[in-house]
Amino acid sequence: MSRIRIPLARIAHARSGDKADWVDFGLFAWNTEGYRLIEREVTAARVQAHFAPWLAGEVERWALPNIFAIKLVLKGALQGGGARNLRLDNLGKAMAGALLRMEIEVTQAELDQALSAPRVGWWPE
Repeated sequence: MSRIRIPLARIAHARSGDKADWVDFGLFAWNTEGYRLIEREVTAARVQAHFAPWLAGEVERWALPNIFAIKLVLKGALQGGGARNLRLDNLGKAMAGALLRMEIEVTQAELDQALSAPRVGWWPE
């Protein structure tokens, strides 16, 4: 079965923070179907490769299936820290946008399932 490449933003959203030289992400799928895809496709190694030009340290990853999320910590991501960094986009918020542009491979059927399933959350429909 052929696979297509999609950005994570199609099936997930992210929250982020930064402290000293670390960036901390919560990558949240909108539903169970999307979570299955990010849990399978978003590995520490793939995130490391995606951020390779900026990331001197390692990536730690934890699956949080009860909230359809993956927690990622990027160590050595801010060139010594936000205030010392010469990049203009040196904070976790900018890097969360970059994470959502990371592409994963899925089948068309998997994507259709993730996009058609109802979103799960606290907001009213």
